[in-house]
Amino acid sequence: MVLDVNWAVRWLTLCAQAMAENRVWLIELDRAIGDSDHGENMDRGFQAVLEKLAEAQPETPGAALKLTAMTLMSKVGGAAGPLYGTAFLRASTALGDAAEIDPGHLADALVAARDGIVARGKAESGDKTMVDAWTPAAEAAQAAAADGTDNVLGVLVAAAEAAEAGAVATDPLVARKGRASYLGERSAGHRDPGAASSALILRAAVGAAA
Repeated sequence: MVLDVNWAVRWLTLCAQAMAENRVWLIELDRAIGDSDHGENMDRGFQAVLEKLAEAQPETPGAALKLTAMTLMSKVGGAAGPLYGTAFLRASTALGDAAEIDPGHLADALVAARDGIVARGKAESGDKTMVDAWTPAAEAAQAAAADGTDNVLGVLVAAAEAAEAGAVATDPLVARKGRASYLGERSAGHRDPGAASSALILRAAVGAAA
């Protein structure tokens, strides 16, 4: 499987589908510990990405991710817009003008995305945020890329599985960042919505490459 601009567009299309299909679930997660708008915001943001992609086909994967970053920053409210926008922008920068993405560059892009989220949100692993999905995903991607197998799908699968596990692992955590932190101990027992949407995004990347 070649990760080129066609893959990137498929990935973003599948992201939009995932956000539409899981909109209500993400709203319910956010209602428990946030302000109930995460599902609506993510759905609206990725539908806007699809509209931008329909207007002009990007020439490289990096260009597709930069378009996504700019769109999410302008269309997604709350904390998610700046955080996801920064993630996609950092990933775009890591990819540069490359027409195709190899395992090493893929891992670098996921690490850059995670670093952007950390820099923007000032959160760490264990704070019950999307970092709890992105950090294990980035680390798994690095490990998969370093094992010497020239397999971008393997890197994507490793990242998605780690993100999904990381999202589930936020359930018992007490939130230390964001609106959920206002609930203190009452935030425990609920999944972080940002970690959940992050896992959906990374699983969509696998689907686009399968």
